[in-house]
Amino acid sequence: MSPYPVQTNRETIIETARMLIERDGIEYLSLGNVASELGIKAPSLYRHIKSKSALLQAVIEHTYLSLFSAFDEALENAGADPAEQLLKLVHAQYSFAHANPNTYMLAYAAQNPELRADPQMLLERAITIQKIVVQISGEEKSLPALRGLLAIAHGYIMLELNGQFQRGGDLSLTFEEIVKAYLQGWQ
Repeated sequence: MSPYPVQTNRETIIETARMLIERDGIEYLSLGNVASELGIKAPSLYRHIKSKSALLQAVIEHTYLSLFSAFDEALENAGADPAEQLLKLVHAQYSFAHANPNTYMLAYAAQNPELRADPQMLLERAITIQKIVVQISGEEKSLPALRGLLAIAHGYIMLELNGQFQRGGDLSLTFEEIVKAYLQGWQ
């Protein structure tokens, strides 16, 4: 431990926790490990984070915000074609999940309502994506089309991250082909 107090803030604590989850796994996350990584004593964290649950909720929120930032970047480079926009979005999700597998799985597996990201934030992002889906499926069928797209993208990513695809091949290319076929089915 440092002989002098180390200055830290909520963002640094969250980013350190996220890094520890990615490096060591969720099961090894503790406030003590975060404090140790930051070179401070665990009680110093309580000024910024109330509990491990609060820390996990903050990491989950941060994970979604980072994913949404990747979505925004993907849309900036997607052009006007809605199918291309959706393909860029799911590619951004795929890349993000592979770069951040443990926090991605944590964010999507949070069963405790207290750990989940802000529902309003998630709804707003879903509506933004649904507006693109409407251009392919029509207004009436846009919600089922959106749900199917999310299920296909997330399900495939989770299966791949968990090593469930055993027969080889280019999994990234297969992902793209599946999404394209799905979108063509709604056109």
